[in-house]
Amino acid sequence: MRLDDRLRVEVMRATARFTVSYGDGLRFAGRDLPAAERIVVPSRHGDVPVHLYRPGPGPLPVHVHLHGGAFLMRFPAMDDWWCRYLAATAGVVVANVDFEVAPRVTYPVAQHQAHDVAAALAADGTPVSVGGFSSGGGLAASVALQARDAGSFAPTLQVLGIPALDLSAEPRDGDPGMVSPSLRRLVRRVYLPDPATRREPYASPLLAEDLSGLPPAVVLTAERDVLRAEGDAYAVRLRAAGVRVVHDVTPGVDHYFLTEDPVRARSTMAMVAGEVRAAVGPA
Repeated sequence: MRLDDRLRVEVMRATARFTVSYGDGLRFAGRDLPAAERIVVPSRHGDVPVHLYRPGPGPLPVHVHLHGGAFLMRFPAMDDWWCRYLAATAGVVVANVDFEVAPRVTYPVAQHQAHDVAAALAADGTPVSVGGFSSGGGLAASVALQARDAGSFAPTLQVLGIPALDLSAEPRDGDPGMVSPSLRRLVRRVYLPDPATRREPYASPLLAEDLSGLPPAVVLTAERDVLRAEGDAYAVRLRAAGVRVVHDVTPGVDHYFLTEDPVRARSTMAMVAGEVRAAVGPA
């Protein structure tokens, strides 16, 4: 790995808790929930810390959430606002997964850890949905594919928020927007240093040959986001494969689609919570 890449990633990782605050204005519900409970779940690549947000006592369905950060920032607390909102509004336990990231690991560690945590939480028959934002949205799609292929569990829903679904695509210089070509190239060099792996379906779900048999999906894209085409195309392919899809495009916004339009965000978030509640919520 290039020294400048390593330094850049380590700085991003070390400063994430100070620089990532995009959800501060979106704490519409769940503020009064207790502090998240930390558990540890075994995986193929070691134990994985998981933070559980519980809306109440007793056994409840689980939504496994996978945070963003381009496989470079290990900071699940960036989505504390979302986990609290979803737990309080959908009535599910939200499991915020603290998977490992580059440069300490490379593909497929995060994908395997995400799947293994979700499968373990579903092992006793608990209904489990999966979801995430940005790179976490791509991870959620990967988990759904892995679960189908391995027969490990059957996610009740996949929530793909502004997902990164094709890590093989060469970024174009001059692409506008928040997700810059230089960042996308950095992710490829550091997390997927072997170019051959970038086309594997668990890395780039959009390139999977067969999308049949996957769980229903909520696909959230943003009009000006450079990743929009990937999410839009995945929604089209899922529908063509017979999968139920709710595809919502937020107009006029870039990658931080909820923050840019918090009024629209309320309806988007409520829609997602309704879908999660309908899929895995208590009877």
